[in-house]
Amino acid sequence: MTQDTTTSEAVSLLQELGLQEYEARCFLALTQLSSGTAKEVHEISEVPRTRVYDAIRVLESQGLVEVQHSSPQQYRAVSIAEATRTLRQKYSDRIETLETYLETIEHRESESDNDQVQEVWSLAGNDAIDSRTLDLIDDAESEVALLVVDEALLSDALFDRLHDAVEDEISIVLGGETEEITSRLGAELPNVTTFETGLDWLTGPWADHEVAISRILLVDRETLLIGSYYPKSADGAESEQAVYATGLENGVVVLLRRLISSGLPATGDPTK
Repeated sequence: MTQDTTTSEAVSLLQELGLQEYEARCFLALTQLSSGTAKEVHEISEVPRTRVYDAIRVLESQGLVEVQHSSPQQYRAVSIAEATRTLRQKYSDRIETLETYLETIEHRESESDNDQVQEVWSLAGNDAIDSRTLDLIDDAESEVALLVVDEALLSDALFDRLHDAVEDEISIVLGGETEEITSRLGAELPNVTTFETGLDWLTGPWADHEVAISRILLVDRETLLIGSYYPKSADGAESEQAVYATGLENGVVVLLRRLISSGLPATGDPTK
């Protein structure tokens, strides 16, 4: 990666973290100097000199630049460690504020224990589906049944959530579509029931344009997530889609509850 490319990427990232382009360019210029004047910042950053002063004032207010009130004034960037810590905290604060706002405006329907709502929703993209998978496992109160077809889904974050569920005494059963997947599950969670599914139709053989199941997750006998993807596609993970259903009486949940545990003897199935 060339110096120009690196600088351009850094400017883009700083903009994503809330800086304007001129502010980002001035900050990067100062990181290349022990200290510098507005003229020197202008020459390195190619920011119009009259705009350098405005950018520096903003950077100073955000704790990213220090100013020496000499003639001419000298400027210097704070250390990289301090700058990244400041930006990280600013980003974290914004996320926490957003979360507060979203929780304030979120519309929650009141539901009685005896009037459970049945719903089916869809998700797209591996990251979003991974996140929902982890959240559902986090929210489990009694049971987690997970069938993994795509080995790429076996992430550290997934294993961490499953370990936490075990510590919380959640009943867990894990299935793998291949021996390799089942072995990894067993190695990571040796005290959890694992099985290799005999459902070969989950993955094929498929033509290039055909879809396959990637994962099936059942939580507390009432919430189901089932993912699908194109295993022969170069962007299979990115094109993953999923549906998740809630409601104990939901027919989809009942059907998939039986499907996910089909590789287990009845005595070893915690969903029975």
